[in-house]
Amino acid sequence: MEFTNLLTHIVADDSLHARWLNTLSMMENTGARKISAAEPKTTVDLLMLKHAAEEARHAYYLKKQIQKVAETDCPTYEPAYLLAPNDSHAYLNRLDVQVCRYLKDTLGFAGAELKYAAYLLVTYAIEVRADELYPVYQDVLTESGSKVNVRSIIVEEEGHLAEMLRQMETFFGDWQGHAERAVAIETGLYTAWLTSLMATEKIIAGKEN
Repeated sequence: MEFTNLLTHIVADDSLHARWLNTLSMMENTGARKISAAEPKTTVDLLMLKHAAEEARHAYYLKKQIQKVAETDCPTYEPAYLLAPNDSHAYLNRLDVQVCRYLKDTLGFAGAELKYAAYLLVTYAIEVRADELYPVYQDVLTESGSKVNVRSIIVEEEGHLAEMLRQMETFFGDWQGHAERAVAIETGLYTAWLTSLMATEKIIAGKEN
């Protein structure tokens, strides 16, 4: 199922849409916590703090949007309130692990240097994905006349991407090859995640109808 069609089906069903928003919220929150975990104790900079704060705000904003969709709430990030819960929860963790393995094997990084380099590459790969995903989602929302909107997130994610490019250039120098590898790793995980989304019973039922 093509991604726009998948989102169209999700947005048309209040229960699925609420769980989709909650899933995005959980993933944004996971990103915020991962950025915070990567912060050095004494030398964390303003930009890193900004990114963590904005990811946490996105998680809150998406959670609040659920109130515009369904009478039923998604109070927590427990599996019953998510789409493809196992793969959604594991998505960023798997990306982080695989990028760290790449950095260790390729550049020999360890410790704080490894944490920061992984933060740069993982965040960059996620921002590339967000730059693609949220505009498609917004187009579907607009087309369906939904009260939900993610325009503010789109603007901030575009800013994040530009900031990550500058940070990677400063840290890595010749950053393009490393960035391409991180994006390739993320693409594989994203494809698996979409497969899990489409395997949701109601989504498959909608595809077959």
